[in-house]
Amino acid sequence: MLSALNLLRLTGLLEGISFLLLLGYAMPMKYLWDDPSAVQQIGMAHGVLWMLYVGIAAFLQWKGFWKSRTTALLTLASLLPAGPFVADWKLLRDLKI
Repeated sequence: MLSALNLLRLTGLLEGISFLLLLGYAMPMKYLWDDPSAVQQIGMAHGVLWMLYVGIAAFLQWKGFWKSRTTALLTLASLLPAGPFVADWKLLRDLKI
């Protein structure tokens, strides 16, 4: 069974991949080849994964596992293309919950 921290890390990994796919594949498909279907599909998946990522981080803060600064940094990192990977490496790697 996944712990809450492992669920956050997995969600962050998937969210980061979906963001890179959105920027690197779906957006060029939309603007260079007039095919918006990839943006609709990948964009929806990315949005759901982003909400899960931020929601799990907020839940772990609410439960007292870390301070609001960590949640703010995780949220800020989720807005950058490779941010969740860096956040996982710098903030979450050594945590034990």
